[in-house]
Amino acid sequence: MVATTSGSREGWSSRTAFILAAVGSAVGLGNMWRFPAEAGENGGGAFVLFYIFCVLLIGLPVLLSEVLVGRHGQASAPESVRRVAADSGASKGWGIIGSMGVFAAFLILSFYCVVGGWVLYYIGVFAGDLFQTGLTGGAFEGRAASDIEGLLPGLFGNGGLMVGLNLGFLALTFFFVARGISSGIEWVAVYLMPLFFVLFLAITIYGAFTGNFGEAVSYLFTFDFSKLTGEVMLAAVGQAFFSLSLGVAGMMTYGAYASRETNLGKTSGIIASADTGVALLAGLAIFPIVFAAGLSASAGPGLMFASLPVAFQQMPFGSLIGLLFFIMIFFAALTSSVSLMEAPTAYTLEKFKLPRPVATAIVGVGAAVLGVLSALSFNEMADFRPLAFIPIFAEANFFDALDGVTAKLFMPIGAILTCIFVGWIADARLIDDENGLDGALHQIWRALVRFVCPIVLAVILAFGLFG
Repeated sequence: MVATTSGSREGWSSRTAFILAAVGSAVGLGNMWRFPAEAGENGGGAFVLFYIFCVLLIGLPVLLSEVLVGRHGQASAPESVRRVAADSGASKGWGIIGSMGVFAAFLILSFYCVVGGWVLYYIGVFAGDLFQTGLTGGAFEGRAASDIEGLLPGLFGNGGLMVGLNLGFLALTFFFVARGISSGIEWVAVYLMPLFFVLFLAITIYGAFTGNFGEAVSYLFTFDFSKLTGEVMLAAVGQAFFSLSLGVAGMMTYGAYASRETNLGKTSGIIASADTGVALLAGLAIFPIVFAAGLSASAGPGLMFASLPVAFQQMPFGSLIGLLFFIMIFFAALTSSVSLMEAPTAYTLEKFKLPRPVATAIVGVGAAVLGVLSALSFNEMADFRPLAFIPIFAEANFFDALDGVTAKLFMPIGAILTCIFVGWIADARLIDDENGLDGALHQIWRALVRFVCPIVLAVILAFGLFG
């Protein structure tokens, strides 16, 4: 049965489906890849504590702001903002917030699927190794650590394979988004997210028993405040913001499919808690295995794609656990890419009155073109600098330029404008009716959205541009 929100608009079949979809949107490579890497590079416990604080202080208020705008507007992100503005007696020009988010989601989708292709590659690598070596031993038996660490650079050097994996991941994303809310996007959330959590807990337990769990716990939860520098605090704020998929229209779009009976305050709290819990568990799943192998936690982005495969060589059932690990990462990446594609698809569908498969195909083709350029940024087009005229992006290849523009410009600017719009422009009575908060919680949320969040996000923006 297809659920609807208002009129004939398709919506989530239940509050649980909405929560799973929103958690799937938030829980992605930002949690599983970026959080452990950021924690490793920024002092462990000090970073983690401030990260949790920032989720409550910034992430959750902005998340609720985006979801409530979408639920009130019951449309694509730009139109939802315009409807809230119209109902508040404000200019519809505020719809630019949603438009920026949609464009950012489209850009991120194009290079996110490139990283999704890396995940597919490692699934294939570990599946092949499992077939060759069997269940019980470590992964990649007899191979030198340098050979294992060279897997990703070797992939980077193969432009055809990079493009093929990128397009394959994008095609999977297209398949589910083109099927609509109930039979596509919701199906991914309802079935893949529980499987993700089962695998996640299993691998965390595996790491606790076979890895150096005590050292990982000490590393993540021993708070050495001498390490809480300004740079670490800014990194924690940025991670809290980006891990919740804020500023990219996804939460506005998903909020538009939520029913009027859904308490958005409580639901946003569940989403933020689940996202934060996954990030923390990611550290407890990855670091015990890395520490047991005698490897460094501060490997940065190479932690997942270089250090972990080496660590699995020394672990019992290494090939099997490695395969299950990257299947788990694939589930998280796919649910997030589906959200990224849905935001521009919903806008295209609504703007041009197209059938959903056609609107999805238009978005997919555009993302494929940019994705091919991003995939080739590591080989044939490695020397291409598309934004060389902008100092902060002068050395960025095509992939890094898209990443930098969205992370340093579109996302923080969009979130700042959202806070200003919800906190100062939108009718307070309208917002009060939507947010599901009462008493002190409502007053705290409003103060955070009006004052704290815009200031902190402005600092992130300034640091990204000039730091």
